[in-house]
Amino acid sequence: MSKLPDLFREGQQSGWKTTNGEQGLPEQLSCDVVIIGTGAGAGITAEILTKSGLDVVLIEEGPLRTSSDFNQRESEAYTTLYQESAARRSADKGISILQGRCVGGTTVINWTSSFRTPGDTLQYWQKQFGLTDFTVDAMAPWFEQAERRLNVHTWEGQPNANNELLRTGSEKLGIHAKVIPRNVKGCWNLGSCGMGCPTNAKQSMLITTIPAALQAGARLFYQTRAQQFEWDGDRIKALVCVPIKVNGDQVSDRPLRITAKHYVVSGGAINSPALLLRSKTPDPHGLLGKRTFLHPVAFSSAVYEQRIEGWAGAPQSIYTDHFLHTQPVDADIGYKLEATPMHPGLTSILIGGVGAALAERFAHYPNSQMMLALMRDGFHPDAAGGEVKLNMDGSPSLDYVLTPYILNGFRRALLSMAEIQFAAGAKMVLPYHEQAQYYSSWAQAKQGISAFDMKPYLTGAGSAHVMGGCRMGGTEKLGVVRPDGQHWQVSNLSVHDGSIFPTSIGANPQLSIYGFTNRLATQLAKRLTGKDVALA
Repeated sequence: MSKLPDLFREGQQSGWKTTNGEQGLPEQLSCDVVIIGTGAGAGITAEILTKSGLDVVLIEEGPLRTSSDFNQRESEAYTTLYQESAARRSADKGISILQGRCVGGTTVINWTSSFRTPGDTLQYWQKQFGLTDFTVDAMAPWFEQAERRLNVHTWEGQPNANNELLRTGSEKLGIHAKVIPRNVKGCWNLGSCGMGCPTNAKQSMLITTIPAALQAGARLFYQTRAQQFEWDGDRIKALVCVPIKVNGDQVSDRPLRITAKHYVVSGGAINSPALLLRSKTPDPHGLLGKRTFLHPVAFSSAVYEQRIEGWAGAPQSIYTDHFLHTQPVDADIGYKLEATPMHPGLTSILIGGVGAALAERFAHYPNSQMMLALMRDGFHPDAAGGEVKLNMDGSPSLDYVLTPYILNGFRRALLSMAEIQFAAGAKMVLPYHEQAQYYSSWAQAKQGISAFDMKPYLTGAGSAHVMGGCRMGGTEKLGVVRPDGQHWQVSNLSVHDGSIFPTSIGANPQLSIYGFTNRLATQLAKRLTGKDVALA
């Protein structure tokens, strides 16, 4: 690959104000607005607020890595771009959780799938959480602006075999499958989206909104952890930050103290509740950190006669909602089916087994295809989600139990995926479960999966989507923040990220975060400056 321009590094050379906390922080500074985080919510907010003329400071605990650093190596990407080196798990270790931890956040390492918030999800929020203004029609212009700004469009390239087999099997069973919208521009179809895009084709916050904010004068502090807020009555008077190394270890006890007119928390739906908990933020109704949701994910791999090479090409380009929107949201848990890119490190976990068993399974690697099922959690009385809590050192932990309600969905999803894979011509199918083996027919797979002992640890589970914990509500008894994103009890605090969602989305959440934050940040800019601004 010929050397490509590094847009972020070029900006730094032109005078962008960026500071590596490990190399030293000032003792104090002031600004109009400080934003904690640089991911989907933070990036949109930063661009809009700087466009309105506000002096903005961005705080990011992760490192700065840019396109010239992205080399398509899992060993480097996971340790530098992901929370806990891609080893973050639920408190009981039953669910692996992939989240970004770098300038640009998860937008740098996600697989680019971009869906608007489903209409039935919005309807549920209107009814259960008093969010009456968040209708499909009301949200449409906010999504449209975000889609234009970030080049979200239906993927026009040829799906790789890993995705095409999902469509082939679905259509043979009479199940409708569609093409996924993606936020890419000039995509090289390398397939390494989860390791950072080396060609800057992915329209992440790293090359779109964060650069726009820096060009307008914003200041960025990375490898800088937001530790806690200081209080003055019902207002925040300062944010205390500490410098850290890439691995998260604190460099020194000398803090940076930032004073601002307004504070925006955009650290993601584990770190945002954790910051508010560490800061002892007012929580009169006991809502903070509660109803934190994942899309718990089940996986199924299959072996075909032909080579699949699931590591190459767009990671996700085909999906079906047949098992999601064909039933009421508050019935048995529904699920969205997509494909999983098959890079060797990730695949070695998702096919299960150790030693000789893993080696045997990896012998089929070039001919293997993998599907995933996203569970739509949070719409049922038995679906209270998880809770963000603090460890003794103040770091966050997500307590999230795989309940019988969720595991019932896992069994049904494993059956659905196996049937589709056999319909597409699979020779063998291997569900991600400790009691699974290779099944050579749909009848055999159906019998085997139906007999699984569906328990945590036996049932393989992961997630790359975390939502809730600082949810919006139409009243202070229903939410941590108001429908405009401002905290119900703190007059100069807002939350702009996926933690504001009252349930899981039922679709990959990045575009939901973009659209909702676009609306909230535009309203915030109006309140702070009196100006009408637009993202695009």
